[in-house]
Amino acid sequence: MKDIVQDPKLIARCGLYCGACPSYRKGRCPGCRENAKASWCKVRTCCAEHRYESCADCQEHPDPKTCPKFHNFIARTIGWVLNSDRRACIYKIREVGREGFAAFMTERKLQSLPRR
Repeated sequence: MKDIVQDPKLIARCGLYCGACPSYRKGRCPGCRENAKASWCKVRTCCAEHRYESCADCQEHPDPKTCPKFHNFIARTIGWVLNSDRRACIYKIREVGREGFAAFMTERKLQSLPRR
């Protein structure tokens, strides 16, 4: 299994940190940003269309909860099951920047910030 590395390119458009993802670390996934098979992901498609690095760049929805692509039923369900708070990840990226977020997540070995 690969070590968890600090790399802003491993930040998914939705705020997850692929560098700490078990599938990425085992070589089963190239990471969300490089995964051409992830065309089903509406967040990824929206960010690409708007040329955003992530939802943290979106001005239309300052609160990701107001975005129907980001805050949909499936995402909420998966977030609940996995105790994942992608919204908090987006706020953290806005607070510390992409480099800072990659460092923060790497240091803590987290794929996502936990729900509170």
